[in-house]
Amino acid sequence: MVFTILFLMMVALSVGLRLWLASRQIRHIAQHSDAVPEAFTGQIKLEAHQKAARYSIAKTRLGMINLFIETAVLLGFTLLGGLQWIQSHTASMGHGLLSGLALVAAVGFISSLIDLPLAYYKQFKLEADFGFNRMTKALFFGDWVKGLALGAAIGAPLLLVVLYLMREAGPFWWVAAWLVWFGFSLLMMWLFPTVIAPLFNKFTPLQEGDTRNRILELLKRCGFDSDGLFVMDGSKRSSHGNAYFSGMGKAKRIVFFDTLLSRLNDDQIEAVLAHELGHFKKKHITKHLVFSGLSSFVLFFVLGQLLTAPWFYSDLGVTPDFINGPHAMALVLFAMTLPYFTFPFRPLLSWLSRKHEFEADEYAAQQSAAQHLVSALVKLYEDNASTLTPDRLHSAFYDSHPPAAIRIAHLKSLGALT
Repeated sequence: MVFTILFLMMVALSVGLRLWLASRQIRHIAQHSDAVPEAFTGQIKLEAHQKAARYSIAKTRLGMINLFIETAVLLGFTLLGGLQWIQSHTASMGHGLLSGLALVAAVGFISSLIDLPLAYYKQFKLEADFGFNRMTKALFFGDWVKGLALGAAIGAPLLLVVLYLMREAGPFWWVAAWLVWFGFSLLMMWLFPTVIAPLFNKFTPLQEGDTRNRILELLKRCGFDSDGLFVMDGSKRSSHGNAYFSGMGKAKRIVFFDTLLSRLNDDQIEAVLAHELGHFKKKHITKHLVFSGLSSFVLFFVLGQLLTAPWFYSDLGVTPDFINGPHAMALVLFAMTLPYFTFPFRPLLSWLSRKHEFEADEYAAQQSAAQHLVSALVKLYEDNASTLTPDRLHSAFYDSHPPAAIRIAHLKSLGALT
């Protein structure tokens, strides 16, 4: 019962903190919606600023509803017997690996079904109300089915290997499982741009012309090798714009949303790309992989200790299946409860991410021009209806990028030095 009490305390702390942060965010944005912040006066109209405020508040409120559903599902699966009921129906599948796979698959499918209505509402009500949705219902449900199929095709073999190691590799199984998981993560980074992403979007080479020439000159100037420049048909789902790198090694691709290319000029596109290049030049990707590897190593170690602890199961409302083995149940319980124990540490992760964003901005200011990145960001803030006035504490927990005003001020200071 001790862990039950601790679990409920952490759930209450996490949920209470998230609701408090959400209420602060809503209140702060509403209080500052009557005037455009001074840093953006003359660049963003009051109407656009107020639209961003309404959009941010609507998303935050929807997030609060999702939080209640998420918590109810967690308690339903654990202390109210949901996982125990699923186990009673999957344990009869025979071999321990197959019954374990069936348990995880059933939990994943039920969770996906529960998430579906809110995702549908977000896409076809919230996003549509603010003019962002371009997705058809057929595409929405097609993506959902593809996601399930892809998860099964990719996740099932990985899960079977991990479950096998948990059963057969002895007390240090978690080291072998961690190596498999980390190696698999690297493989997915390599396969994503050429195998996975094209299942959901169409990628076409960037057309010859001034934009492409500017980008190639920037890549040469920065000493960056790429597997190609591509345009993604993001407009078939949303009017939001973005650009990103994907892949690793020689399989790195530069991808622009078609919506972004239609809204920014060549100077702005070059500045945005220079920022993304900064992440590679400053080795942020490598640092992220190292951090991910170390943190996952610790988590696998903790899971290794919990696997043989009877209280871990019983205090979460489960009687482990010792005939087929508790391995799959341990994975499910660990994945479900972990976010509630780690949420208080989110500001640290946000701080590290923001530090990298500032460094990438500094690199962009050296390779392009700070004022071009400023104008690009202002345009993206406006087009994506990103709030210019987030609550400070809410932002510290949730935002991987610095708040708009702080980031723009930093870039302007860099521009003044060049």
